[in-house]
This record gives sequence, structure tokens and C-alpha cells, in this order.
Amino acid sequence: AQLGLADAMYQTGDLARAGGLYTRAAASAPDDPRTQLGLARIALRERRLDEAQQRYRKLVAAYPDNAVAAEGLGATLDMLGRHDEAQAVYRSALARHPEVQGLKTDLGLSLALAGKARAGANVLLDIASLADAPPQARENLALAYGLLGNSEAAKRILISQMPAQSAEDNLRFYRDLRERLTGQTANSAHVLPVPNVEAASSGAVR
Repeated sequence: AQLGLADAMYQTGDLARAGGLYTRAAASAPDDPRTQLGLARIALRERRLDEAQQRYRKLVAAYPDNAVAAEGLGATLDMLGRHDEAQAVYRSALARHPEVQGLKTDLGLSLALAGKARAGANVLLDIASLADAPPQARENLALAYGLLGNSEAAKRILISQMPAQSAEDNLRFYRDLRERLTGQTANSAHVLPVPNVEAASSGAVR
């Protein structure tokens, strides 16, 4: 019951209450990995990246076949600017779970932010063209196009996903990010959006 309520609080953005519930559940069942996944997700959302990395690494070590834990670890490494390590995590998990769209979406974003926007776009194109593609896959593809300087392609994707003004705001962000990455002055840990790992319930660990 505590885990279910914690998941609900997390999904509504009440991270403080969710964290308290996960912590109490962990005290009652210290070996239950679902509590640790919940705490790791909150640490990632709150940008406590060292803690998130530590928690996700323990989960991946204990549950190497779990795609949710791998996504979380890769996302944390990306936010720390350690893109090569993140991509290795995504690729290893994809070798086990090639069907998981979230892993491919995050891999494409990681490649784009690592200065490999064309490679990232190619990964994301495979997902974004699917009828059931998650919105984040298309938004990440727009970002990859923006980093390539193809603002028209990025805009076509964005206006199908959001209001025109929001699309223009994103395009400006892509231009600024492209300039910073080109000038090698950007710290991607400060500009990287959180990949879509929070959508998974803590019950996904197995």
C-alpha cells in the first residue's frame, strides 16, 4: 500500500511525500528493489545525481535484466555529462531488450547531446516513425534536427506536438544549445532534460 501511494505521489509531482513513503517502505522491506527504484527516481528528478547514480548502479548490478534500472542509470550519466558511459549502458540494455522504446529514445538524445546529432537522429527516426511512438521520441528528434541546423524539420515535428509559441521557444533553445555545443562551452548536465524514466512504476523492477 505504501509503494502504491508513493508511486501516486511521485506521478503527481509530490516528491517530498513520495520520498517519505518510499523511505518508510524501505525500512520495512529493505530487500525490496521497488523502494530503491522509487528513491533513485526521486534523486534523479531532484538533480541529486551522485545519489541517483549510486542507487541505480546497485539496482543494475543486482537486476542486470531490468530495463527500467538501466534507463535510470543511463539518464543519470547523461545528466552528469558522461555520455559515452550512458550510451554503453543503453546499448547493453538494448541488447537484452531491443523492444524498449525508452532505451532507444534516450540513446538518441544522448548521442545528440554528445555532438553526434546525425547519429542520434538516425536512432530516433526508427522510433518516431512508429504510430505508437512516445511524444518524447519525436521531441528528441526535433532537438537532434535543431542541433544539425535543420530548423524547418525540427519545426514540423514540434508544431504537431505543441502550440506554435512553445514550438518557437524550443527552436530558440535549440539554436542556443547548438551555439554553446559548437563553442564547447556547454555543460550538458545543466541543459539535459530528464529522460523519460519517471513514467515507469516502481513495481517494474523484477
